[in-house]
Amino acid sequence: MQYQEFIDKTACFVQDRLKDAESGHDWWHIQRVWNNTKLILQTEEADALVCELTALLHDIADSKFHNGDETIGPRIAGDFLTSIGVDPSIIQHVQQIILNMSFKASLGAINFHSKELEIVQDADRLDAIGAIGIARAFNYGGYKNREIYNPNIPFIENQSKQAYKNTTAPTINHFYEKLLLLKDKMNTDAAKQIAATRHQFMEQFLEQFYGEWNGEK
Repeated sequence: MQYQEFIDKTACFVQDRLKDAESGHDWWHIQRVWNNTKLILQTEEADALVCELTALLHDIADSKFHNGDETIGPRIAGDFLTSIGVDPSIIQHVQQIILNMSFKASLGAINFHSKELEIVQDADRLDAIGAIGIARAFNYGGYKNREIYNPNIPFIENQSKQAYKNTTAPTINHFYEKLLLLKDKMNTDAAKQIAATRHQFMEQFLEQFYGEWNGEK
């Protein structure tokens, strides 16, 4: 089986499995991260097959929808890639990236690193900021029945991994606890340039939001 066949089979598998997923973590999210990955690969040297497979499979079973289980995603990805004959060393690399690439993973001990992780991590984080990032944040907040904003609930800086996983804070708090931090966590030059513009858009959104909240705009 050749490179493109691996990619095509994986894309079909993911699209079918995520057809009923929460819309911030559905096939369209995967497609955007996949496109971001291919964009970054234009200026970065890395194993493109590992990057594309990981981009496609990184949210195949996001732990937040599986009672916090961080092992189920890598396991499902590994089982599928094995079934289509991907080399075991590539499968292991993909699994390690999925296990270590999320924002919450960065709040704990990280025991794995690769250039491929940097690229897919950037691609995923780009989809968490800017206009789409804002839309995804409020969509997930609604999905979890969280408040949009509550000025009596302050955001928490430097959260532990467990505290971040267990938060029920309003969606606006999520900007300060994650989204506004991502610009400075980008790994690649391409992602850093894109993130700067999207970060600025989020700052403008928050300024407008608070103005409307306080009856000033």
